[in-house]
Amino acid sequence: MFKTKQGVYAPKKKKVVILWDLDNKPPRGPPYEAAMALKQVAQHFGEVVDASAYANRHAFIHLPQWVMEQRRERKHLDILERKGLVKPPDTDTYVCNVCGRKCKTNLDLKKHFKQLHERERQKKLNRMRSLKGKKRQRFKERFIAGNHKYNEAARSLLTPKVGYGLASELRRAGIFVKTVEDKPQAADWALKRQMQHSMSRGIDWLFLVSDDSDFSEMLRKARDANLGTVVVGDWDRALGRHADVWVPWTGVENGEISEKNLVPRSRRSSELFDTDDNGLFSAGDFDQDLEIDSRLDKVVDELVVSSSEFNGVRISAFSEGEEENDDWIAEETGEDYMLGDTDDDEDSEDEDGIF
Repeated sequence: MFKTKQGVYAPKKKKVVILWDLDNKPPRGPPYEAAMALKQVAQHFGEVVDASAYANRHAFIHLPQWVMEQRRERKHLDILERKGLVKPPDTDTYVCNVCGRKCKTNLDLKKHFKQLHERERQKKLNRMRSLKGKKRQRFKERFIAGNHKYNEAARSLLTPKVGYGLASELRRAGIFVKTVEDKPQAADWALKRQMQHSMSRGIDWLFLVSDDSDFSEMLRKARDANLGTVVVGDWDRALGRHADVWVPWTGVENGEISEKNLVPRSRRSSELFDTDDNGLFSAGDFDQDLEIDSRLDKVVDELVVSSSEFNGVRISAFSEGEEENDDWIAEETGEDYMLGDTDDDEDSEDEDGIF
C-alpha cells in the first residue's frame, strides 16, 4: 500500500520489465504496432517500468519480405497514377501533413516534400550543429524536437536509406533499442546482463520475447527468486516449460490476447481435475494413484514386520543383528528406508512410555 497525492491509500502496482530478442523474434508487421501491442499485454500484469530490445546491425539493415512487397506495390501504383491509368479514390488522399498542400499523385507529394520541407529541415540541422551549449539545446527544443508534423510526414513519404526504420519505430513506441557487436551470442549476453540487473531492482514480472533455449537457466533462477516470468514466442517448448505464462507471438501482434490467456500455470493446475455434478472430484482421476499406493503397501508389508512388545521393549524388523545397549535397542534407519515421519513416531513412543 502507498499513499497517493489525494491522500488515499491504494495497493502498490507491480513492476514489469520487457526484454526483446530482436535477432530471434523480429516483428512480422509494422514495428510500432507490434511494440504497442506487446506493451498493452504486459500492462495486464502491472506497470511497465523498462522495455528494451537487443540485436546486431543485421537486424536493422535487413528488409523483411512484407516490406519488399509493400514497396513494390507502392512503386507500381505510382507508375500507374503518373500515366493516368489509376486515379486516387479521394481528392484529399495526397495532402501534405506539414503545410496542407494538395497534390494529384503520390509522386508529386514526395517531390513537394523533398524540395520544400526536407530542405528546410536540413538547414535547421546545420544551424543546430553550428551552435554549442545552452543555445544549441534551446534551438533543438524549439525547431527540431517539437516538429511532430514533419516526422509523421517523413515516415510515410521518405524511404530510409538503410533498412525500414525498425529502430526509430521501436523508439517511438517507448522501447530502448541497443545495437550489439557482430559476434555470436552477443545479443544473448546483453539480454542476460539486463535480466540480472532487472532481477536486482526488485521487479515483479519479467517479459521475455524469444524462443532461444539459452535463456532457460536464467528463467529458472528468476522463478527461484519468486519472480513471475512470461515468455512470448512461437513454440511452447524449452522456455515455456520454465515460465509461469506462455503467450504466442502471433496472438500478441494481432491483438488476440485477453486476460483469460494470461493466467499463471499454478492457477491452471486446479482446473485440470474433473468434477462431478456436485462439484466434487471424481474417483476415476485417482485410480492410477491408488494402484501405485497399493503396490507400495505390498512392498512395505514384505519389508516391515508388525511390531511386537516383549517385556516393555519394542523390537523392529530392521534391528536384527544390531547390538543391544542396556535396556533399549538402537533402531538404525537410513534415508532410503524413511517410509514415514520419524519425528511423529518418536513422539508417540515417548507418550506411551516405550523406548
